[in-house]
Amino acid sequence: MAKMNLLQAINNALDIAMAKSDKVYSFGEDTGAFGGVFRATSGLTEKYGRHRNFNTPLVEQGILGFANGLASQGSYAIAEIQFGDYIFPAFDQIVNESAKFRYRSGNEFDVGGLTIRTPYGGGIAGGHYHSQSPEAYFAHTPGLKIVMPRNPYMAKGLLLSAIFDKNPVLFMEPKRLYRASVGEVPEEEYTLELGKADVVKEGKDITVLAWGAQVEMAEKAAEMAANDGIDCEVIDLVSILPWDVETVAESVRKTGRLVITQEAPITGGFASEVAATIQDECFLYLESPIARVCGLDTPYPLSHEKEYFVDHLKVYEAIKASMTY
Repeated sequence: MAKMNLLQAINNALDIAMAKSDKVYSFGEDTGAFGGVFRATSGLTEKYGRHRNFNTPLVEQGILGFANGLASQGSYAIAEIQFGDYIFPAFDQIVNESAKFRYRSGNEFDVGGLTIRTPYGGGIAGGHYHSQSPEAYFAHTPGLKIVMPRNPYMAKGLLLSAIFDKNPVLFMEPKRLYRASVGEVPEEEYTLELGKADVVKEGKDITVLAWGAQVEMAEKAAEMAANDGIDCEVIDLVSILPWDVETVAESVRKTGRLVITQEAPITGGFASEVAATIQDECFLYLESPIARVCGLDTPYPLSHEKEYFVDHLKVYEAIKASMTY
């Protein structure tokens, strides 16, 4: 075991994957010798050469077009989009090509070796162009997998699973936690199952569900609620697509209450999908309406980030409201 922050765990996973197979390639804007804007790819060019870890032009559509072509030839293509906010120029390549490549060929061809890494989320004073959480746009797309780790241990194991998964994976990294989240991580290779939620804390009174960086807010809110005698069950969804309906439903059947929290704006967010599905699965078990604690329907505001941010206090208030409904 070694102590790593989330960024070091991602770098370590990339290092292991590139050492494991010479068909693994990592690339993106400034990801070569510079190591990327957050240094996630530091040292990889020196270790594996400029043909394995390299810079691309500043064109996201081109990055994903190239990645699709590389993956279609049997390589493992790890494409970095510098910020989640900049993924939209590549939307057509991801949604219409990556996600549908296997389907349109009748399973004759695929781009299963494709992994798209991108940092997402707020809390870093990044303003409206460096703080978005765009996971819901892609969750509407059959053919993709979407993974959002919460800490270094999860990040390494999930990224290694994503790289060698047989489907294209969008791997969204919570940049607010890149250096803030530190933990013990095995130095050797290990994998974690994609599509499986993680029960972070067991409880009997109410289920609190989150993913990515927002799990920290759920945990802090649960600690505050515990002081009021409320026993929260905290679940990290981990994978947005596919998502673990059964684990969440089983928890809600036990507690009778559900609070879902996400960084993204409330309208059309993935919390809405979870709420609708759990209402179908658990209607007769519910003691109060399913609550969503989300970002506001406005661009992410730089000057009012503290007010906008979906913090633990907002989640705690939702827990209290659900318990006293």
